[in-house]
Amino acid sequence: MNMLDKADGQIFTGNVRLVHAVGMHARPAVKLTKLAKKFQAQISVRVAGATDWINAKSVAKIMAMRAAHGSTIEIKASGSDAEAAVAALVNLITTDFPDEVS
Repeated sequence: MNMLDKADGQIFTGNVRLVHAVGMHARPAVKLTKLAKKFQAQISVRVAGATDWINAKSVAKIMAMRAAHGSTIEIKASGSDAEAAVAALVNLITTDFPDEVS
């Protein structure tokens, strides 16, 4: 077993409180998955305490997790840009899913 391969398998995690007034409905779910898809990393999310991790790149699954206002969202990612992916998603949720300025 090559110990050097371990670095590639590193998992980055983050926790963030969902401040959006109505929780994880369609608009924030779309923004979250759109952002997640910009990264190569495999990204999963769940409401704190939930058993199952959800693919952060699936709008339907993100909406189905029914995260309520005030709940804690846990994020984990692995892959080349995993650390940046977690940081970006935490920032998106922390700043309450701002509209992108083009």
